[in-house]
Amino acid sequence: MPVWPSGITEGEEAGVSDSGGSGVWRCGRYALRLDLPRVMGILNVTPDSFSDGGLYVSDDRAIEHGLALASAGAAIVDVGGESTRPGSAGVEPAEEVSRVRPVTAALARRLGIPLSVDTRHPAVASEALRAGASIINDVSGFRDPEMVAVAADSDAGVVIMHMLGEPSTMQEDPVYADVVAEVRDHLADRAAVLEAAGIARGRIAVDPGIGFGKTSAHNLELLRRLPEIAALGYPVVVGASRKRFIGEVTGEPVPANRTAGSIAAAVWAMEHGAGIVRVHDVKQTVEALRVWQAMRGRKA
Repeated sequence: MPVWPSGITEGEEAGVSDSGGSGVWRCGRYALRLDLPRVMGILNVTPDSFSDGGLYVSDDRAIEHGLALASAGAAIVDVGGESTRPGSAGVEPAEEVSRVRPVTAALARRLGIPLSVDTRHPAVASEALRAGASIINDVSGFRDPEMVAVAADSDAGVVIMHMLGEPSTMQEDPVYADVVAEVRDHLADRAAVLEAAGIARGRIAVDPGIGFGKTSAHNLELLRRLPEIAALGYPVVVGASRKRFIGEVTGEPVPANRTAGSIAAAVWAMEHGAGIVRVHDVKQTVEALRVWQAMRGRKA
């Protein structure tokens, strides 16, 4: 039996209020303490994701990889059935459900950590919750009122991500007067909408959307000024893993070879206010964060 990361409690005995603050994130039957660094492992069950598309399209391989992510120290496994890389075409919700639901159901039976569904479609989120997911990770930031309703009718944790436009066009010419202020204000506005719909503050996390309608300069500025996002008071999720700006900084054109740069971004994010980092390379990131914690005099 794997030993799940500490600070994750399950069921009524978790005894955690939904009243909010960034110290604990309530996700369905789970409560995650965020005084420890949390790694969200990426599980793309897609044929066309920018880094690992096609590797886990069979249910068996996807389930095996999800188990491996958890064993490597992931506190959350994030299952996605639609690529949202720049320029990607959309996937019909029925097809996305067929990719996500069996993998989520199998992992929910075998893992003692929260599962997240990475989707912008309400029907997919609803099916994933029924299959055992505890988090809705919406890259479109809960723009769709139906997605807000799905979240409000559940007790799931939610991740509000900032994205400029749609995946097919978001990188064509992203322009901001002040990227950090605009992203921060957008996230605050969407969080207010969710709270008004009855979603407890303690269930809400925010994600500045690194790489989603941003240039490399925008991404670096968001990371430099991440404390301004954290000042909103919600847990902050950062997903910088293997992204193009890391390749532009390091000169590495192959996404799968950007592990070192991705770890540097993850440690920086944690140092500057993130509570959760979403990564492909879980084992290496967990080890790096343990060293970072030890250097800060805290046990990871």
